[in-house]
Amino acid sequence: MDALPSERHVILAQVMLPADANPSGDVHGGTLMKLADTAGGIAAVRHAKRRVVTAIADSMTFEHPVKVGDLVLIDAQVSWVGRTSLEVEVSIFAEKVLTGERRRTSLAYFVFVALGDDGRPHEVPPLELRTDEERARFSRAEDRRRFRLAQRGHPPT
Repeated sequence: MDALPSERHVILAQVMLPADANPSGDVHGGTLMKLADTAGGIAAVRHAKRRVVTAIADSMTFEHPVKVGDLVLIDAQVSWVGRTSLEVEVSIFAEKVLTGERRRTSLAYFVFVALGDDGRPHEVPPLELRTDEERARFSRAEDRRRFRLAQRGHPPT
């Protein structure tokens, strides 16, 4: 997890409390999904410079449990931009605050649609791809978009 490289990248941090978890101390997946959606939405708004709504929550993985007391870091980065929609890649990390041990616990992709003042989809600025990593992330996002469209029976546009 790097320092914030641009306005299209957001990192949120929150300590997990007993209200976030089940009686065994494992944080609810829904709590992590909400945090991921929030961080993703902020990254999308910052890029689009307008209100966005969540259209798709895609491929959320839960690789390791998150426990009460862990510091959760949600790293959201715009990975793809179309005419009115944006994909944001969200990685969630859990950190043991006392030891600094950190590992990725979840990965998800969210698609947001930018809205105009009339509440209808509105065009967003293109995504400037500055590095090979950003170009590779964008290419993988295009593959996911084609797959999503094929799943819904729509040809890619």
